[in-house]
Amino acid sequence: MSDPLVRALRLLELSPRRVLYAVAAGVATLGSALALAALSAWLITRAWQMPPVLDLTVAVVAVRALGISRGVFRYLERLATHDAALRGTVSARAAIYRRLSEGDPAASAGLRRGDLLARTGGDVDALGDVVVRALIPIAVAVVLALTAVGGLALISPAAALLLAVALAVSGVAAPVLSARAARMAEADGALASARFSETAVLALDHAAELRVAGRLAETVRRAGDWERREIRATDRAAVPSAFAAAATPLAIGASVLGALLIGIVAYGPDGGAPGEMTPMSLAILVLLPLAAFEATGALPAAAVALTRARIASGRIMALLDRAGDAPAAGGVPVTPPVHLRATALRSGWPGGIPTDALDLDLPPGSRVAVVGPSGAGKTTLLMTLAGLLAPVSGAVTVNSVPAAELDQAQLRAAVGFFAEDAHLFETSLLENLRVARGDVGEAEATATLESVGLGPWVAELPDGLHTVLAAGGRSLSGGQRRRLLLARALLSPARVLLLDEPTEHLDAAEGAALLHGLLDRDSELVAPDRTVVVVTHQLPSDTVADAVLRVEAINRLPVR
Repeated sequence: MSDPLVRALRLLELSPRRVLYAVAAGVATLGSALALAALSAWLITRAWQMPPVLDLTVAVVAVRALGISRGVFRYLERLATHDAALRGTVSARAAIYRRLSEGDPAASAGLRRGDLLARTGGDVDALGDVVVRALIPIAVAVVLALTAVGGLALISPAAALLLAVALAVSGVAAPVLSARAARMAEADGALASARFSETAVLALDHAAELRVAGRLAETVRRAGDWERREIRATDRAAVPSAFAAAATPLAIGASVLGALLIGIVAYGPDGGAPGEMTPMSLAILVLLPLAAFEATGALPAAAVALTRARIASGRIMALLDRAGDAPAAGGVPVTPPVHLRATALRSGWPGGIPTDALDLDLPPGSRVAVVGPSGAGKTTLLMTLAGLLAPVSGAVTVNSVPAAELDQAQLRAAVGFFAEDAHLFETSLLENLRVARGDVGEAEATATLESVGLGPWVAELPDGLHTVLAAGGRSLSGGQRRRLLLARALLSPARVLLLDEPTEHLDAAEGAALLHGLLDRDSELVAPDRTVVVVTHQLPSDTVADAVLRVEAINRLPVR
């Protein structure tokens, strides 16, 4: 298998033209600095000789031009570099989301939300940093180092050799030490960081439930423990990092001092004579190395970025490899209508207490309500029916075909799980509905929103369906959020709708009306050939559901 970093970098879909443009701008930036140092050294020493002022005019203008061009090229280099990196991270995230959606959902469902957030957030950012902090700086440093050594060799081969050794210390030894420090920090701190994120998200998302269960203080304490472990890992990596930071200044001092001594010896008693070391050459010999190290000074940070990206890419590719391990299609296409069956099914999170075994027969058009106390396993039952969690035991079949033999595209076209905490994006209302089906038109979206009771609210929005939810789901009330998620579910192509608490945060009358619409076969809210399974704590007493399933066993999510 190829290097995970190389595989992950392909996700960035970097444009060679953009990368070359960024490298060229970087070379021009530091090339201007290198030429400015050499020309300034020549100008200062030549002016000391008090020649006719016209002899210095071209050099003076060139110094001004190089000073200006350095800033201009630096701006262009940053613009090009960040453009390439940001486009790459967008492409990488889109590819990851696409692979996760097309692959095995259990690959991500088995991860805590904090860990999944770290892999799709911070890890992708680390991958993008490779462009800004590693690939382009390394290419620029190589070109500039060769140019500086070659230019100095024209004056003094010995000084050029010394500069080459010093640049190797700054550009190779220092990055190696930095990479070692980064590996120590990441290897020891990555697990702690991920566990801290998981525990913190758990505490933030479920503070009320944890407080009721008497586990909130323990969860907060565990988050603090993981944070302290991460800090200790960073401290342990400080020693090699300090040596890496000292390597470049030491190399610069040795190079400049060595070049000065070599220049003094070469200057000799006959300095300035034809064929000998001139004052201008001596000044260039001393000042040129100072500018040459500007390119290698960024390489320790580049090594750190590469190390972090390598570790991050391993986590990203592990996630995608899990998502890509979905079994091949069983050769039996899933087409409407869909008949879903569960036989001796026990569901639960890994490490948790599974539900009791149950048999469930859902022919097309079934209407079933699932009730039970909080934590009994109602949501995990729906996730297992949808293929998001593997059954603890038993089997799920779709039109007599084992769900495990269907590819994920087939399974999602048949069965859709719609979580109560599904994400709402910071984009337009219409685009949030198109998450379920990309071809949803405005008329269909408006009709669906009206059917779930959001018609008056949409009519009051400044831009209607095109109003941007400025803060995503946080810009809506609890009831509006649930209605919008329900509309998304109704617009999905799934023939079996597994709905988790769709009427939570609604008042009793409105919630009962929606549940009647979802569970009544004669209702126009859901097509009669679509199956609906609803988890609810607010089941009306006069329910018209075909069956009411009560889940009694307690299923606890393991605390890790």
